[in-house]
Amino acid sequence: MRLRALALAGALLLTPAAAQAAGSAATAPTQTVRYGKQRFGYRSIGSGRPVVFVMGLSGTIDGWPPSFLDAVAAKGHRVLLVDNEGIGRSSLRAGPLTIPRMGQDTARFIKALHLRHPDVVGWSMGGMIAQSLAVDYPKRLRRLVLMATAPGDGKATLPDAAALTALSTGDAAALLPDLFPADQVAARDRYIADLLMRFDIDPIAKPAIITAQLAACAQWMAGSDPDGAKLRQVRARTLVGGGELDTLLPVANQRHIAQVIPHAKLVTYPDAAHGFFFQESADFLPRLTAFLR
Repeated sequence: MRLRALALAGALLLTPAAAQAAGSAATAPTQTVRYGKQRFGYRSIGSGRPVVFVMGLSGTIDGWPPSFLDAVAAKGHRVLLVDNEGIGRSSLRAGPLTIPRMGQDTARFIKALHLRHPDVVGWSMGGMIAQSLAVDYPKRLRRLVLMATAPGDGKATLPDAAALTALSTGDAAALLPDLFPADQVAARDRYIADLLMRFDIDPIAKPAIITAQLAACAQWMAGSDPDGAKLRQVRARTLVGGGELDTLLPVANQRHIAQVIPHAKLVTYPDAAHGFFFQESADFLPRLTAFLR
């Protein structure tokens, strides 16, 4: 999290038992693969049907909680985490960063690893990227999971101003109140301890990339990207999830997406926010893995 503040807090929370419980997601090495001149940094966990996880605005692949990923992998999946452009070992192409361009990046990553119709899970901005991928490259994926994201058809509900400010700072500690409501201290602390199962993590992107991603998301939510208007064309079976206390991308966005994508399934949680999938993992994980079967 520019991690000093987070590490200091998390070190107090991470017990020896938790450290020993680190699964394969906590130790999987970062690898690289190329598609032409473009390079992607990624991690691969488990084996079986592939499922690609696409991270949200400002995040790196270190922002995915290892225990959550291990639980998905344990159900017979090869879990793949990929860094978006300009983050970690993923190279940055010339020109303006947009959601459709990052959707193309994901399609290239899938092709570079010769993945056959993987499932795709996108969180926050990663869900926008996944929507664009499903519109432009429908044959590159099988099923789609959209978590705490927003549509690109001009009907998005915008973030709360304070939440947007916290997001733009690149300060992970400032983001925690948007991931977990104030009364969900246990979920917040568990998330911090979970991230710290990886050694020397750095879950926040560089400021210049965050700025470019903010512009890309603003363009998407304004309905300025043609892909966003084609949401009704998505044919992949889709699961949409969100927290009803989300101030970053309010739950109205998830409800709208589920109404627009044909036959999409919607699940929301009344006591959760942007990090609903981790806070409510006892309920959401079985739903997710059943959907991906």
